[in-house]
Amino acid sequence: MAATGATEVPPTPPPHSPVARAERFVWLTARVLEQRRFAHHFRGAAADPVETALDAYRNEDGGYGHALEPDLRGPVSQPLHTAHALRVLDAVGRCAGQRVERMCRYLTSVSTADGALPAIHPSQRDYPTAPFVTVVDDPPSDLLATGQVVGLLHRNEVWHAWLFRATDFCWQAIESLEKSHPYEIEAAVAFLDSSPDRPRAEAAAARLGRLVRAHRLAALDPGDLDACPVSPGYAPGEHHFPYDYAPTPRSLARAWFTDDEMARSLDHLAAQQQEDGGWPVRWRHWAPAPALEARPLVTIEALRVLSAYGRAIY
Repeated sequence: MAATGATEVPPTPPPHSPVARAERFVWLTARVLEQRRFAHHFRGAAADPVETALDAYRNEDGGYGHALEPDLRGPVSQPLHTAHALRVLDAVGRCAGQRVERMCRYLTSVSTADGALPAIHPSQRDYPTAPFVTVVDDPPSDLLATGQVVGLLHRNEVWHAWLFRATDFCWQAIESLEKSHPYEIEAAVAFLDSSPDRPRAEAAAARLGRLVRAHRLAALDPGDLDACPVSPGYAPGEHHFPYDYAPTPRSLARAWFTDDEMARSLDHLAAQQQEDGGWPVRWRHWAPAPALEARPLVTIEALRVLSAYGRAIY
């Protein structure tokens, strides 16, 4: 069954099933938002409680803060927090209305001269931040931040004046990429998967797929990770797999990988569930709270990917 709706109540899972083990982990460790997301995606609960929990992270400027993205602490709104909020709303079918209009106004207010988003607004400087995140006074336009936001807004048929320039930036950035890294490629795919210009998106995605394979940005054989070097600046073991680029079979990135490559990556994902029921965080740990808060997020996404590909989780 799909893991994105709440139209029917799933049966009570067997106690040792992946979803039952993950549910116990979520109740033991997760924030209220992730508890409610889990209940919506996997236990048939309504979307309203998810929206209510998400409101705790919203600021008066229309953006989101308060460590919604765990590696950025503090109350201030940030583009990456707001992208996280859009992903939550998209996942529960609520990415519309005045809430999203206010988010677009916030995004407009922090956009760069070319209409794109910076990864980190300088207001983050006064608060704890992961050491691998750079805070500068005049941050550049960033595809990683902009691509995922613009893709989500297109996916939900949201139209705002800011989107036109941001969309142009994404096209220019994606079509000029010669070297990249996994998170940037994932943001590019998020944009291309929802771009209204489907022929252009398909052509751009095919070129990105060739780049990913040529630069060995995807670990195609989980049994031989030494064949796929970790990108510069990433944590040891922070490999990216086919399912990271194509979290659903509908993604344009699915065509980058053979059936065997995708199956091996999904087998590896399923096997990564740990003794406590959660999935591990692959990126660098730098403080206890961010690592604790990130694991339920990773766990929910792992289950959603497995479910999207028809893997048994109940």
